[in-house]
Amino acid sequence: MFEDPMMKMWVSFIAMGLMFLSVILTIFSKEKLRGLFRYFFLSVSFIMIMASGLIIFLVVFTGPVPE
Repeated sequence: MFEDPMMKMWVSFIAMGLMFLSVILTIFSKEKLRGLFRYFFLSVSFIMIMASGLIIFLVVFTGPVPE
């Protein structure tokens, strides 16, 4: 799946960025939003954190790349 070590690094950076954005979106929606918008943004945040968890799972369990 990840043949190039640099590609594996960039994919993991993308996953960490998704986690960061998810936290920011959750904090913003809990403090600033009300009603339907709050639940929409919390749902988007949940989807982002699940996607980043899946990406990190794949990166970690694919093992080391061949040299």
